Amino acid sequence: MPQSAPLSMSSSRRDFLKTSTLAAAGAVCGLSLSRSVHAAGSDVLKVGLIGCGGRGTGAAANALNADPRAKITALADVFPEKVENSLKGLKQGYNERVDVPPERCFTGFDAYQKLLQSGVDVVILAEPPHFRPRHLKAAIEAGKHVFVEKPVAVDAPGVRSVLDTCKLAEQKGLSVVSGLCWRYHNGVRETMKRVLDGAIGDLLAIQETYLTGFLWERPRKPEWTEMEFQMRNWYYFTWLSGDFNVEQHVHSLDKALWAMRDQPPARAWGLGGRQVRTDKKFGDIYDHHAVVYEYANGVRVSAFCRQQGGCYSDVSDIFIGTKGRCNVLKHQIEDLAGNTVWKFQGEGGNMYDLEHQALFAAIRAGKPINNGQYMAYSTMLAILGRMVDYTGKVLTWDEAIQSKQVLAPSDYRFDATPPVVPGPDGSYPIAMPGQTKFV
Repeated sequence: MPQSAPLSMSSSRRDFLKTSTLAAAGAVCGLSLSRSVHAAGSDVLKVGLIGCGGRGTGAAANALNADPRAKITALADVFPEKVENSLKGLKQGYNERVDVPPERCFTGFDAYQKLLQSGVDVVILAEPPHFRPRHLKAAIEAGKHVFVEKPVAVDAPGVRSVLDTCKLAEQKGLSVVSGLCWRYHNGVRETMKRVLDGAIGDLLAIQETYLTGFLWERPRKPEWTEMEFQMRNWYYFTWLSGDFNVEQHVHSLDKALWAMRDQPPARAWGLGGRQVRTDKKFGDIYDHHAVVYEYANGVRVSAFCRQQGGCYSDVSDIFIGTKGRCNVLKHQIEDLAGNTVWKFQGEGGNMYDLEHQALFAAIRAGKPINNGQYMAYSTMLAILGRMVDYTGKVLTWDEAIQSKQVLAPSDYRFDATPPVVPGPDGSYPIAMPGQTKFV
């Protein structure tokens, strides 16, 4: 099996070395280090990572930054080299705070179960989105606090499972923190507070835009089964990623949901397709989506996302109200004449560290926090967008969240048949609006 690129060479937001200095860990302040409900009263919180790719390793580093008495004690991934590379990278950054002997390095589809039995207190879920409902349920049933990356599911049954699991977490006094990181960014939080307090008046319209270029892909190797190829290229298969409007654009849709006080829309319609990224190596997902979410009070959320090379790029959240306009990522509010009436002047902070600081502070204080409903609703908002684009239909929120479509294989083995199977020419069936049925 090929080795992953060295972690230190990454230049993306997943580059954990940008946020993984011991100085940053020592600079975490305001965390209570008093004994609380964890690890038999020990001040050390044992953290296990499920999903050892770039994002997962970065999240583990963020956890160590967030709490100087946290340790990484177990790693799990389907692929052995992912565990090896993650351990090597974390050791380079943190050394003695990474206590993962070979017997706590778990691989295979059942690795998550072994990790949950290894004595960890906190679990980081950073595996492909398809697996998150199942792994979250297992972690909460095992009594673990959880940080779960976004999105939290790829289909409506998965969303419903997450909602039920998060209710169980509340009952058990366990914290669940979401990787929808903008909810923890200081500048965005201050901006959203003003929007919700009426700074731009009543909301009339929201424009969510996430236009980017091409991403990574891993060329097929002859020794790989079809299941292994899809697992290694999980981003390009709807059953694993949810499509990119779910995996990536969920960040933007989450801000729209936040502005609408975490209430879902009445219905949605849209269009999308696969215009440029057409090679069979790119699985069965689209490369552009445009969705309109209609609320009962007349507000419309217009959501655009695209992954095509050589095109105009933009990532922005624009809210329009009766008194003015807000650019969320610029942390700026304008009046109707376009004059800036407020702009955040403080430090935004490292939101990837801040979300973990919130989790560890809640654990140590014995005051659980639970991001379950909004992380599930934001994920469902993105899934609804995919549904209307794939089918070409208008769908209500209630229809979508009650969907019975399960995107899952019959078995989890590398020699099993994945949910989407290539045709004789090696290409995958692509959703066709007007022909693909809503289930």
